[in-house]
Amino acid sequence: MFVLNPDPYLLPSYRISPFQTKDIAFNQTLQGYEPHFEAYCNEKHKDWHITNNGREAIAIALKALNVKKEDTVTILTTSGNRYISSCVTSEIEKVCNWNRTLGSESKAVFVNHEFGTIYPEMNKLTATGLPIVEDCCTTFFSQDKSRAVGKYGAFSIYSFPKFFPIQVGGLLVNNTGKAVSTPTTSAELIQYVKNVVGYYIKQVDKLLQDRRSVYNESLAVFKALGFTPFFSYENNQSPSVLMLKNNQQIKDLPKLKEHLWQHGIQASVFYGEDAFFLPSHQRLKTIDIEYFKKVISNFKETS
Repeated sequence: MFVLNPDPYLLPSYRISPFQTKDIAFNQTLQGYEPHFEAYCNEKHKDWHITNNGREAIAIALKALNVKKEDTVTILTTSGNRYISSCVTSEIEKVCNWNRTLGSESKAVFVNHEFGTIYPEMNKLTATGLPIVEDCCTTFFSQDKSRAVGKYGAFSIYSFPKFFPIQVGGLLVNNTGKAVSTPTTSAELIQYVKNVVGYYIKQVDKLLQDRRSVYNESLAVFKALGFTPFFSYENNQSPSVLMLKNNQQIKDLPKLKEHLWQHGIQASVFYGEDAFFLPSHQRLKTIDIEYFKKVISNFKETS
């Protein structure tokens, strides 16, 4: 049995991130995994910096590009949808303007590789000669056929909590060969991030296998309810969420979002599309997926 309409003070906590409360204690025990983290980053990138979060990485990248208040950064996404996180737009707005269409006013391009997918026309973008910032926050493990994701642009940014059981930490990759501002990250936090992420990097094959297995199982469950996948993922791409086409199954998606949050499930609407997304990560079990199904089925039956 699942408890529906629970007491708001007794909610479960299903996050987009695999972080759970128990990780606070477990992460304190992790020591000696810094070399695994460093080896992984050094193999992929020449110049990388741990930041407090992805937002700080964006801020440093924009500062390094020397864009001015009157300049415009163009934001592009894999799907072309108008949805873009305020975490991105708020950081850009601190520095300059932004729009969604490349034009003569574009001084730089911010490419959002969405939810584990890869923007399909990176070569065309690099041919423009404009500086590029790749937002890889939801595509830590995703690559294209050229295996050049994270290397197309002047900078690429990552967010560790999207894929690992950790509350903090971002990564700024600098491909310019020039020095950038030093992140404000403390030495203590840097060591913490290296140990925690290093521990899971050591198990990366299993992590990705479990993550894909959860995604496929969830997809099968929700297809039976009439939903279908919004994105198509290649073998070398790892989904960061379960993005579902609603297919007009539910009339009020914002209300569904509210219902899910009231049951302890972090979820959102893919605004501008008839779609929504749910958590989908390596730590979810079959019973968790069944809980998601029950909550959504309950909403369909009662709304």
